[in-house]
Amino acid sequence: MWEALMEMDRQWFLCLNGLGDPAWDPFWRAVSDKWVALPLYGLLFFLSVRQLGWKRTGLLLVFVALLITCTDQLSNFFKYGVQRLRPCHEPSLEGLVRLAKSSCGGRFGYFSAHSANAFGVAVFFTAFWGRRGGGWAALVLAWACLVAYSRIYLGVHYPLDVLSGALAGGIFGWLFARLFARADQKWMA
Repeated sequence: MWEALMEMDRQWFLCLNGLGDPAWDPFWRAVSDKWVALPLYGLLFFLSVRQLGWKRTGLLLVFVALLITCTDQLSNFFKYGVQRLRPCHEPSLEGLVRLAKSSCGGRFGYFSAHSANAFGVAVFFTAFWGRRGGGWAALVLAWACLVAYSRIYLGVHYPLDVLSGALAGGIFGWLFARLFARADQKWMA
């Protein structure tokens, strides 16, 4: 069963990665670039200050930093623990992967830190805003989906790498949003 799942993942990857077009490569490289997200993170900071004030936003930033640290380090733990080769390093896929960036990245890819971090932040803010998040929640979740797909498009992650990263990031995002809410009540009320 495990081999069947891995083969299905390889086939999904080849299908999705093969949809790429050189005209779109710069867009997807930009989506995957952590610095391009700075305006979005600036907007999240602005919205937080407007809603919470400076002191409580400082506490929120501590929890977001801890969240990203956890998702990023958990991804590294799994990458080196599982040691699943990235598709662009997989010998059986040589010549089949459309690598849309200048380098493949590290040797191992399970699971995607980009996906985990993006979904961690998106779910954190979605949970933090609750029902009042509306369009902002949809925006950060859409951004996380774009970042996740970009990793497949660029040829550096399989779909299960991305989905596992999204799941881990979502769980940690929700957990850290709950922890922030408790800390905010206890220390800032």
